[in-house]
Amino acid sequence: MAEITSYAPGTPSWVDLGTTDLEGTIAFYSGLFGWEINIGDPETGRYSMAMLADQPVAGLADQQQPGVPPRWTTYLTTADVDATVAAVGPAGGTVVMSPMDVLDAGRMAIALDAGGATIAFWQPRDHIGAGRVNEPGTVCWNELTTRAVEESTAFYAQVAGMTDHPVDMGGTQYHELQIDGRTVAGLMPMVGDEWGDLPSHWMVYFAVDDTDAAAARATELGGGVSVPPTDIPPGRFSVITDPQGGFFSVLTLTNPPG
Repeated sequence: MAEITSYAPGTPSWVDLGTTDLEGTIAFYSGLFGWEINIGDPETGRYSMAMLADQPVAGLADQQQPGVPPRWTTYLTTADVDATVAAVGPAGGTVVMSPMDVLDAGRMAIALDAGGATIAFWQPRDHIGAGRVNEPGTVCWNELTTRAVEESTAFYAQVAGMTDHPVDMGGTQYHELQIDGRTVAGLMPMVGDEWGDLPSHWMVYFAVDDTDAAAARATELGGGVSVPPTDIPPGRFSVITDPQGGFFSVLTLTNPPG
């Protein structure tokens, strides 16, 4: 996958994790994905860039919200974060963190969408987001998992310019979220008892060469396997929990992007 130099507005462009044990988290993800990570300065919450092939692929930092469990956050690129945030309330969402500058890297904000899932917005300056995607150790998919399908599709249409394209995913109703006719993310309806009381959330998928081997390696590193390796139409995936409780998915694509 070639180096990425820009993202269209509305496209997922970055992910990061706030955690209760940064050193332990770094050891886990470095061991699983081969990331090189330098711990950031205390004044930035020790925000640390995970690097692969000399490009940033994810962020790790100390949890800044006491009592909130570790979680991966998806960021959508925007040309004007202040204008995007102004649309959140009218679209049924709630602003959690108002727009703020992040040094010279960019400007960001965090919101809850109309279904209650956390989503962040990123207006790039020096930092465009992930420099590499769709290859082992990098993000290959971002998926909103929600009980509020209609409300959520309307929210992202109004706030991020995404259009909803329902598809049949092996007998399961699925939704592709598109920007200018190009699929940039997915939406999985939370239907059935198997979801329990899990809240709506954005799931982050990392590409791996071998899902079974990655799940086994995660266990060796002190993590857990919430969903064992399973075949789905795009490939083979598994849901992993890191030692601090942050969850994510790994995916071996049947037909990875060229």
